Amino acid sequence: MFLTIAFRNLVQARRRTGILALALALVTMLLVLLLALSSGITDTMIRSATILSTGHVNLGGFFKAKPSAVAPAVKDASQLRALIEDTLPQARVVSRMRGFGRIISPTTSIQVGMTGIDVSEEQPFVEAIRLAPRSNYVEGAAEEIEGRLEDLAKPNTAMLFAAQAKRLGVQVGDSLTAIAETLQGRRNSTEIEVVAIAHDIGFLSNFSIFVHEDVVRELYHLGEDVTGVVQIYLDDYERSPQVMAVLRERLVEAGHDVMEHEAAPFFTKFGPLQGSGWTGQKLDLTTWRDEVLILTWVLTAVDTVSFALVSILLVLIGIGVMNSMGISVRERTAEIGTLRAIGMGRWSVMAMFMLEALLLGLLATGVGAAAGGLVALGLDIWAPTIPSKAVQAILMSESLHMVVRPLQLGLAVATFSGLAVSAAFFPALRAARLQPVTAIHHVG
Repeated sequence: MFLTIAFRNLVQARRRTGILALALALVTMLLVLLLALSSGITDTMIRSATILSTGHVNLGGFFKAKPSAVAPAVKDASQLRALIEDTLPQARVVSRMRGFGRIISPTTSIQVGMTGIDVSEEQPFVEAIRLAPRSNYVEGAAEEIEGRLEDLAKPNTAMLFAAQAKRLGVQVGDSLTAIAETLQGRRNSTEIEVVAIAHDIGFLSNFSIFVHEDVVRELYHLGEDVTGVVQIYLDDYERSPQVMAVLRERLVEAGHDVMEHEAAPFFTKFGPLQGSGWTGQKLDLTTWRDEVLILTWVLTAVDTVSFALVSILLVLIGIGVMNSMGISVRERTAEIGTLRAIGMGRWSVMAMFMLEALLLGLLATGVGAAAGGLVALGLDIWAPTIPSKAVQAILMSESLHMVVRPLQLGLAVATFSGLAVSAAFFPALRAARLQPVTAIHHVG
C-alpha cells in the first residue's frame, strides 16, 4: 500500500518529480563517468608499467662487493626462479636485467636505465609495443615503419622509444655506444645496434631502453646465473600484496636474506644502501604499485578532483530533495491530517514519505547509472585521441580509456539513493509530527 501511495504521489507531482529525477540521473551519470575514468587511468597505468618496468610482484635484489658499490643484481637466478614457479604455479615469470648507463650517438648522449630482456619469453611485451613510423623521430620522413622487435633476440641490439631516437638523432640500423660503471668501479662500454623504435608510452618510456640481456651482462661483467629482477605476473593484480607476503615467507624459510619491505621504486634505494656497511646479497620484494609510486599522483589528483566535484553535487542534490519534499508536505498537509484521523500512525506517515524519496532515488539513479555506463563503454570503444601531448604523457596513453565495473554502478546508485532518503528525513519527520485536527483544517 505504501509503495502504491508513494508512486502515485510522484506521478501526481510529475513536474517537480521530473526535474528532481533528471538532476539525480545526471549527477549519477557524472559519478559513473568519473569512476570509469579513474579505473581507466589505473588500468592503463598498470598495463603500461607492467610492459615497461615492473611485474605485479617483483623479486629484485642488490649486491655489494664493497660497502660503497651497489648493483641491482640477483645471484642464483635459476634457483630463485624455480622457487617462485613452485610457489606460484599459475603465475607467469620473466627474468630481466637492470642497468644504468649513458647512451652515446654521433651527435649527443642521454642517461637511461637499460632493461635487458630475452625476447623469446616476452610475447606479451612484443604484442603490446607498437613500433613508431619514421616521421615520429625523423623530421619530414615518410610514415613507414622500420625494424622488428623480434630482432632483439640478436646480440648487441637495442630498442629505443621515439622521443629518445629523435633526441639522439638515430634511426633503425644505426649504432650507439653504451657506457656503464662496473661493480669494481671501472667504466665499461659496448656497441649496440638500434633494431626497433617504438611509440612513446608516457613518462616511463623516457627513462629506459630495452636491450638484449647479454648487453647488460657484458657491461657489468655478470655471469649467466645472475639477473636484475624476476617479475611475476598474476591473473588478478589486486592480489599482489598477499602474493608478495607468501613469497617472502618462502624465501626466508629457504635461508635467503630479504630486505624489509619499502614502498618505493628500486632505483630510489641506491643512496641509502651505499651508506650501509653490509656486503653480499640482499633480496628485495616489491609490488607494481611500489615500482610506479612516483606516478600514483595522477590517480590521486583525478580522485581528489572527482571527490570535490561529487561532494558539491551531493550538497546541491540534498538541498533540492529537502526543498521538494518540504513542498510536498505543505501541499499535502490536509491529506496527512485525514490519514492520521483514520488511524495511520506517525511512523507510518514518516515511512510513506521516506519510501517516496527512496523510490524516486532508485528509479532516477538507476537510469543515470545505466546511461553513464553506456556512455563510458561507448567512449572506450571509440577511444578518442587525446589532443594534448602533455596529457598523453601523464595518462601513458594516446587515447582515452574507460573501465566500467559493476561495483561502481552499484556504488553510484547507492550513494545518491541514500542521499535522497537522508534528505527526505526532516521533511518526513515534520509531516509525522503534524496534529490531525490542525492538518485537516490547513488551507493552501
